[in-house]
Amino acid sequence: MTQIPRSALILGLAGLLPFLWGALTVVNAPVQQWALNALGGRFVGPFVQLSYGAVILSFMSGVLWGFATQATGRVATAGYVLSVIPALWAFFMVGGGPTTAAMNLITGFLGLLLLDWHFWRLGLAPRWWMHLRVLLTAIVVLSYLPLVI
Repeated sequence: MTQIPRSALILGLAGLLPFLWGALTVVNAPVQQWALNALGGRFVGPFVQLSYGAVILSFMSGVLWGFATQATGRVATAGYVLSVIPALWAFFMVGGGPTTAAMNLITGFLGLLLLDWHFWRLGLAPRWWMHLRVLLTAIVVLSYLPLVI
């Protein structure tokens, strides 16, 4: 069974909204100005994308940690070690200006996808996991492109 459960798909897609909103406010000056006036600078352009990206990488560390709990012995130990990488990546690599931070987050999300695949191949993630993660990762990476090109 590889069909993504409806609730996981809906929540995963809803989790993309801050990434997409940030990209929209980067490429559309009138929307950016409206958002700046109505919501404040924290919810506009790169600020929302970069802060939310760091939060999501940290969240995904917790998801991977949960997968590691299903393993035993050395596989569990390796799983716990690998699971903290996305959060540490976000902590150490998000900075240095919006372009550098966006490039580092793209790298972080692509690395996370490799970790997702690893846990999935070990049978620790649901069978449908990679279908969801490839879709979400592709959209996240695309949402950062206005910051890096």
